[in-house]
Parts: sequence; C-alpha cells; structure tokens
Amino acid sequence: MSRLRTRNRPPVTLALPALLAVAFLLLPLIGILTRTEWGELADHLTSPGVTEALRLSLLVSAWALGLSLLLGVPLAWLLARVEFKGKAFVRSLVLLPMVLPPTVGGVALLLGFGRRGLLGPWLEGTFGITLPFHTSGAVVAATFVAMPFLVISLEGALGGLKQSYEETAASLGARPVRVFFTVTLPMVAPGLIAGAALTWARALGEFGATITFAGNLPGTTQTLPLQVYLLLQDRPEAATSVSLLLLAIAMAVLIGLRGRWTGTPAGRKTGAAAPATAPASDRTSASASASAEEPSGGPAGAPSAGAGPAPVDDGRWPLHAEVTGFNRLTLDAEPGTTIAVVGENGAGKTTLLRALLGLTPRAHAELRLGDTDVTALPPHRRQVAWVPQDGALFPHLSALANTAYGLRARRVPRAEARREAQAWLDRLGVGHLAQRRPAQLSGGQAQRVALARALAARPRLLLLDEPLAALDQTTRAHVRHTLRTHLAGFGGVCLIVTHDPVEAVSLADRVLVLADGRTLQDAPPAEVTRHPRSPWVARMLGRNAWPGTASADGLALAGGGRLVVAEPLPEGSAALAIIAPEAVSVHRDRPTGSPRNVWPGTIREVTAVGSRLRVLVGSAEAPDLVAEITPEAAAELGVADGAPVWTSVKATEVTLVRL
Repeated sequence: MSRLRTRNRPPVTLALPALLAVAFLLLPLIGILTRTEWGELADHLTSPGVTEALRLSLLVSAWALGLSLLLGVPLAWLLARVEFKGKAFVRSLVLLPMVLPPTVGGVALLLGFGRRGLLGPWLEGTFGITLPFHTSGAVVAATFVAMPFLVISLEGALGGLKQSYEETAASLGARPVRVFFTVTLPMVAPGLIAGAALTWARALGEFGATITFAGNLPGTTQTLPLQVYLLLQDRPEAATSVSLLLLAIAMAVLIGLRGRWTGTPAGRKTGAAAPATAPASDRTSASASASAEEPSGGPAGAPSAGAGPAPVDDGRWPLHAEVTGFNRLTLDAEPGTTIAVVGENGAGKTTLLRALLGLTPRAHAELRLGDTDVTALPPHRRQVAWVPQDGALFPHLSALANTAYGLRARRVPRAEARREAQAWLDRLGVGHLAQRRPAQLSGGQAQRVALARALAARPRLLLLDEPLAALDQTTRAHVRHTLRTHLAGFGGVCLIVTHDPVEAVSLADRVLVLADGRTLQDAPPAEVTRHPRSPWVARMLGRNAWPGTASADGLALAGGGRLVVAEPLPEGSAALAIIAPEAVSVHRDRPTGSPRNVWPGTIREVTAVGSRLRVLVGSAEAPDLVAEITPEAAAELGVADGAPVWTSVKATEVTLVRL
C-alpha cells in the first residue's frame, strides 16, 4: 500500500513571484531556441571564423583550467585547513573576480601585467613574455575570472571532510604530501570535479576581461564569445547559432554536475553495510590484485628517508610523557604495558591521545619513546599509531589497501605490505573481506579492519580510542583475545580508552582514571576494582558508590543520612563508600536482625544481567542503590516498577576509600 503524502500548497504571495523569476530566466533561453535558424545551424557552426574561434576557446579554457588547478587547489587547501591572519581578506580576494565587472577586471590585469603595468615590464625584459594581445593574455584573463569557482567548490568539499582521515593517515607514517595525494584529494574528488567543470565552463564563456586585456585578434585572442559579439553586427542569425552552442555546453556542464556545486567528500557518503558473513564468492585471497586502489610510492607520496626515528631501542620502547595544557599528568610505562584510560565524558581521554600524537593545541606532550625524544617530530614521524572512535577507514581504498597503508607509507615493498596486511586481517577474522570497500562492511567489520591497520603499522606506541565499541559480544570476545595475544608480545606501550570494565580488566595492566584532565587514580585493575576513587569508575565497574565525610562510626553522606561501616576512616576525611550490588538485600517488609543499614524505598528499574536481575531502588533516606538478586527472589518479592521494598546492607559489606 502506497504511503499517503501530504502536499502543502505554497502561499500565493511567494509562489507568484517565484514563477515570475523562473519565467524571467527562461524567456531569454526560449528566445535563442525559437530564433535559431535550424536549417542553417550546421553552416553557421562550421564556418572558418567560428571553427577557428572554437578551437581557440577550447585551447584557452583548457590552459585556464590547468592553471586554475595548479594554483587553486593549494589555495583551497590553505583556506580550508590552515588558520592564519588575513584569512578573511584572502577569501574575499578569491571572491572578488566573481563580483567585479569583467571590463574592470581587464583594466586591472592591464595595470598589473600590461607593458606599462606593475609586472609587465619585468616579464617582457627578463623572459620576453608579453601578455596583452597574445593568446597567453587570454589564458590569464580566463584564469582570473574562472579560478574562484574551483577554489570555492574545493574549499567547501575540504570543509566537509572529517580531518580524522588525514590525521589517521599521518599517524600511520604518511608525510603531509602523501596524505594530500592519497587520502585528501581522492576523498574530495566530487568537489574537485565540480569545481573544475564550472571553471572550464566559465573560462570558455569569458568575454569582458579578455577583450579588455588581450584584445580581439582573429586566431590569437578572438575566442567564441568575442566571435558572437562580432557576428551580432553583421550576421545576427549566425550569432544566434553560436550562442546556442555555448548555451548547450553550459547546460551540459550543469546537468552533468546535477547540483553538486560544492561536492560531497567520499567519506560523507553512506552505503549499505554488508552482512556480517560474506558469500563464498566474495572471499578473495590475499593474492587478489589491489594495485588499482593501493597508493603507490611515487614522488608525490613516497616518504623521505627520515620517515621515522632510527630504531636504537632494540625493539623495546618504554614510554615517558609529561602532558601540559588541558591535561596535566606524568605518564611512565615499561615496554609491554597496556594502560586502560577511563573517565567521564569530557575528562580528557581523547585529548590525552591526541596530545601524544601531536594533533591538538589543547594539550602538549613532552614524549619519549625508548631512547628517542619525539616531542619535536611531526605526527607522521613519531611511529605512534591510533584507532579513532569512528575508525576513519579511507573509503576509496579496500580493506587490504587500508591495512597496508601504514606499511607502504614506511616504504615497505608492495608485495610484503599486502602479505602482512592480509595476515592481520585474517587474525581479526575479516580476511575474506580484503577486497571490500568500507561502505560494504558492517560497523563491526570496519572497526576490526581499522584495528588491523593500526597493528600492522609497526608502531612504538599504540593508541586505541574505544576500539571494540562497535562489535557485538561474540566478536568482541574474539577480537579482545587477538588483541591481548598481540599486546603480550608488543615491545611498546598501548593506551586504550574504554567505557567497558571487561576491557579494562582483561586487557590492561594498569587503569588510568582521568577527571578534568588530571590523574585521579593510576593502579592495577584489581586495585581499582577493590578501591575505586571515583563514583563514576565504581558505577562503571557495577558498584554502588556514595561520597561523604568520614564520621566516628562510618560515613556522613553528602546528600544527607548516615552509613555505618565496620572499619571507619579518620573522622573528617573525604571518602567514598563502595557497596557491591550482591551485598544489598531486598525485603518486602522491614528486616530484623543484624543489618545496621536499612532504608525504605521504591523500585525504579529492573534489568537483566546474565542469569540475575539488577534492581534500582530509590529512597528518600539514602542515595539510589542497585541490588542484584535471583529471578526466584524477584518473583517471591513481587518485584516490579513502583513496588515498595526495604533494602539493607551489613556494615562489613561496605568498603570506605579515602579520597
């Protein structure tokens, strides 16, 4: 059954002027079509003067496009990626030719590049180049008025491209030039193509600046628009035919672009995720060709001989970092150490990773890996690989080419890089997807490919920002085992940002708890589990955490009320009471007997955790309390949202942690 659609009629006061605007724009075009002498169209367009002007127009527009690409692409990148004083002025300068009257632009070109202009005498005296009344002058005039279309279109595409792609490529060892040619340009190709098409079309139709600066010399500067101007005086029907040709070219460009004036970065397009299990026909081997996708080590992309610090540490790289700025902490770790970084949102976890990469002005890290101080090195030379939260797989490369990217950036031969990349994909269970693009992968598959890419890059410091967050429980367990196996033999240090207590306990040797960019706790997982120093960490670990002030017999709670404990702390000290959910008893009536901490409450939420139930109880006399009970006990108690209950905790089941 088709879906019913509601159609809103626009108000007449807006619809009528809009229709008039369409008619105003359409009527001149209809005039050209109705006044064209179709029987003589071929003769008009094949006359010697028109064919010579068309040849010259195509030559001038092609050179103008090439010059615009040479100058405009770097300028667009500068405007989109670099902050500098006078940026608004430069952008206004780019837009100026679009709003400047063409004849004024021609006069400005004469005063700048003419024989009596600012630069003209030097060009003529030094190089013998005279631009006015020469074909090169027509090229300069067309470039002057057309290049802004390329710059604006490409800058918009670059602005829509997430910088995590370029930052990830740099962390894999790619120089900025290689990143630009192998990641940035391919991903903004739609914007570049759109800008190039508009630039070419504008250069083809340029008239005012050309006739003012370069003149109107047949065979030299008399382009097709100038030919139309001359034909209007003697042969208006021929001028109409030539105008129809220019109109057809312009319309073909616009239809071909289909409204993509600013382009769409490849990384912003969405594609249907592939199923978790690929068909047998898609399970290509490592020997399948990826040369069409894998970036080559040509002059534009090959890293310099100093692509990374010299390996003087014999495969063992301890970490020492002094971090300042938003994050203020000192971090030391021996080779093979895995540190789980946890904390609330905004605690500075990702900022810490980006500081170690040298990618953020918010924090600065004095970083030493082994015997090498990498503080002054750019990101691509630090040998610090990372997996950002979104994975940042390059959408124009296959999974295999993505994984081999870091190896190729460090000048590993293509065949060896592909073999090693395939081995990592196989380890993580996605080897059969080697030839798929990221848009053809599910979220979990893409995350495993991103993890394989970082591990294959042979880093000295590995930074993982929630690497397993997109995986289902079964896949997460498999990838966690593979990661743990690799980290056991890793000669560097690994930092993993996570909100999963299982990851923190099973993968990490230490847990670093951050709060407002500072170290709140840095201890082995067992110690953090027993004595968490943060309510957030305690709740992440599934514990109840109540802050307060130590009193003679226990804890004066911050929100009011008292908690009796078996082992109190010195009176007056700030403390955190930790209560395991399984230590909380739930009763239908007020309990009698030994419990010294008893509160009435109301059930607010019931959730299943494995074979047990977690019950959230709210009370006016104590903070919210989570209890863990069996389904049988829940049935006996009549557990349901809104049901009144009593909770109790023995004094011996409460652990006080001094803050």
